[in-house]
Amino acid sequence: MRTRTGENAFSYKKHTKKKALLIVTGVILCLVAFFLNLLVGSSGMSISDLVGVIFDPGHAEPVNRIIVWQYRLPMAVMGILAGFVLGLAGATMQTILNNPLASPYTLGVSAGASVGASLAIVLGLGSYFALGRLLVPVCAFVFAFLACAGIYFFARVKNFTSETMVLVGIGMVFLFQAVQTFIQYMASAEELQTAMFWTFGSLSKADWFNIPVIFAVLLACFIYIYSNSWNLTAMKLGDEKAKVLGVDIEKVRMRMFVAISLMTSVTVAFVGCIGFIGIIGPHIARMLIGEDQRFFLPFSCICGTVVLSFASLLSKIIVPGTIFPIGIITSILGVPFYFVLLITKKRKH
Repeated sequence: MRTRTGENAFSYKKHTKKKALLIVTGVILCLVAFFLNLLVGSSGMSISDLVGVIFDPGHAEPVNRIIVWQYRLPMAVMGILAGFVLGLAGATMQTILNNPLASPYTLGVSAGASVGASLAIVLGLGSYFALGRLLVPVCAFVFAFLACAGIYFFARVKNFTSETMVLVGIGMVFLFQAVQTFIQYMASAEELQTAMFWTFGSLSKADWFNIPVIFAVLLACFIYIYSNSWNLTAMKLGDEKAKVLGVDIEKVRMRMFVAISLMTSVTVAFVGCIGFIGIIGPHIARMLIGEDQRFFLPFSCICGTVVLSFASLLSKIIVPGTIFPIGIITSILGVPFYFVLLITKKRKH
């Protein structure tokens, strides 16, 4: 008996070390992608020039200093943060709905946040200086939460399955897309150009005002969600078993929806609607590290960051001198991945 217990303890430590090694490897990939995003561009900056601009900006060429500190560095940092947020939001939503196809993008949460941001712009709320820059995320949060509340309402009243909830989310996507189209139709040419930013998704508007805001929201939400990792792991066993284990699933699910709405809305308000990161990142994490939320949640964030950062790098090198909207790149990568998930899920059933 002692031998078996010792073997189980050894096996647990071995698997834990393997998961920790995967997380460390993911962090290294994030750093590599971050450095490449700083280096790659149309200016032809060398590695030595980049190192000099970062560590000794006072002696660097003014042009290189402007390129790195005002453009490339904010975009690279925002790519890290946005990927982290979308990976975390997708992993949390997939867990509470027990469906690997769920994400803020596929269930209409991102579309709702995009509508809220566009509405704030058309109404002129974004023009009130610093306060206006905060009103846009607030409006995005309200509509993102409305999307989550709609999904939660249908699930509770009609007792829908997780598959049906995905269909409800798709309905939310079409609804908010219709509202978005109406807003764009009624907007002026200048407002339309600004609002279209949220449709494509891009890191080009990242700056040193946006980054602290999204970092603060991310930090608070990650700490709260990770503190509920045991409850989330129990919910993967099913609602009935989670209740037996003492988990208040309705309260946990509602609070997770609020956190998802907050993270998604702030991200969409600053970088637009970037699709499929919330599916690709968590699914890669699930395949490599399993469902233990203590490891699954942070590794989903890391995978989301890696995918988004390399997508940002790809958007720079497709056509030299042109930066494609990153939402187009992630959609091209994500749609085939989504279909593979559908086929795999169908075969398992």
